[in-house]
Amino acid sequence: MSHTILLVQPNSRPDTRTYSDYESLNECLEGICKIYEEHLKRQNPDCPSITYDISQLFDFIDQLTDLSCLVFQKNTGSYSPHNKEWLKEKVYILLRKQA
Repeated sequence: MSHTILLVQPNSRPDTRTYSDYESLNECLEGICKIYEEHLKRQNPDCPSITYDISQLFDFIDQLTDLSCLVFQKNTGSYSPHNKEWLKEKVYILLRKQA
């Protein structure tokens, strides 16, 4: 379990920056999927069920001005930063395991 802080900036306006913290990296990765699912629900309010594939999720991530995370490293007592590409790779691995 590595405490993880997710940093999100949906567009170029600095006031849209938010963060969330999670008890583990996997929870953070699931949180990214939930952010996308909430976005889809807002885009399609009359749709009873939402489906998407990983390429659509990755397109959404790429459209964000910033998406990064800080993962706590026990051995150093510090947080390691990770970018969108790293997060997409980890999301892919997580979803592949769930499939």
